[in-house]
Amino acid sequence: MSRARVARRIAAGAAYGGGGIGLLGAATVGVVLAEVQLAKRNVGNGERADPPRADGRYGRAFADQPARPAPAEPVRFAMLGDSTAAGQGVHRARQTPAALLASGLAAVAERPVDLRNVALPGAQSDDLDRQVTLILSDPDWVPDVCVVMIGANDVTHRMPPTRSVRCLSAAVRRLRTVGAEVVVGTCPDLGTVENVYQPLRWLARRVSRQLAAAQTIGVVEQGGRTVSLGDLLGPEFAANPRELFGPDNYHPSAEGYATAAMAVLPTLCAALGLWPEEERPDVSRREGFLPVARAAAQAASEGGTEVTAAMPTGPRGPWALLKRRRRRRIQTPEPSPLPH
Repeated sequence: MSRARVARRIAAGAAYGGGGIGLLGAATVGVVLAEVQLAKRNVGNGERADPPRADGRYGRAFADQPARPAPAEPVRFAMLGDSTAAGQGVHRARQTPAALLASGLAAVAERPVDLRNVALPGAQSDDLDRQVTLILSDPDWVPDVCVVMIGANDVTHRMPPTRSVRCLSAAVRRLRTVGAEVVVGTCPDLGTVENVYQPLRWLARRVSRQLAAAQTIGVVEQGGRTVSLGDLLGPEFAANPRELFGPDNYHPSAEGYATAAMAVLPTLCAALGLWPEEERPDVSRREGFLPVARAAAQAASEGGTEVTAAMPTGPRGPWALLKRRRRRRIQTPEPSPLPH
C-alpha cells in the first residue's frame, strides 16, 4: 500500500474515531523485539539534563527604532511539543530551536518577539491538550503563531497513529480557533539514529514517515501548515552523526537544531505573511498543487518541505500546496527576560 493511502487511512481514522490502524503488525513486532532492546541500551545513554529555558523577548532593538512613529508591538510566539521542541541536548538557551526561531522571526519581521515554550521532554501527542491549555491560560497573552514539534515519542512508545493524529489535530484546531497561525514540524525520520540497526532501522524509517504524512493531512485539514523534519534526523545526520547528534546519540546537537530551525523558519514567517517568496508554486523547484495525501507523502520523504491548504476540494479530496522554500542562516540569539 502506498504511503499516501496509508496516511489517508490513518487521518480518516483519526477524524472519524477509528483506532485500529496500526503501522506495524504483530508478527513484525516479534521479529524486531531483540533489536528494540539493543537500541534501548545504545541510544540515549549519554549526558541527560533539563533543557535550558529560552523564554523571553528577542529582537528587543526593533522595539524603539528611530524611524518608527510608535514602538513596535512584539510578535507572540509559542513553542509546543516534545524534547526536540524543548531543546534537549544543548546547554545554552540560545542554541534551542525555539530561541533560534524567535531570533530569526524578529529579524525578518523587524519587530521584537516574545517567546513562551511549554514543550516537555518525553511528551507524546496526547500531552498537547495540556500544553495548549497552558499557553491559553493567560487571556492577556494570546499567541500570534505557534510551532509544534511532536511525533518521535509516539513512534517509540507505539501510540496508535490514529490517536496520535487525532490529538495533534485537536491541538491545532484549538490554537486556530483563537486566531493563532500554526506550523507543525512533523515526526522526524527515526531510521537515521546511529545506534539503531537493521531491520529496526528500516521499520523506524517507514513508520516515522507514515506518521509524518498522516500528521500533515490532519494539520492541513485544520488550517495549519507543516514542515517535514526528515532533515532533523535525516540525510545530513546520517552523513555527519558526530557533528549533528548530541552527546546522548539521539537528540540533535546545537548544529543539528540550527539545521532544523533553518528548515522551519521560512514557513513560520510565511504563515505571518512575512516571507519574501511568492505563495504561488515555483515549477523549477518542483512545487505545485497536489491532493493533500500525495503532498503529505512527498513531504515526508524530503525534509524542509512545506504543505499548506490550497483548494477546499478536488476530484480526489482536498488539495494542498507543496513548497520548497529557500532557507536562511539564523544568527545566534541572546534572549532578554519577558516584561511582567
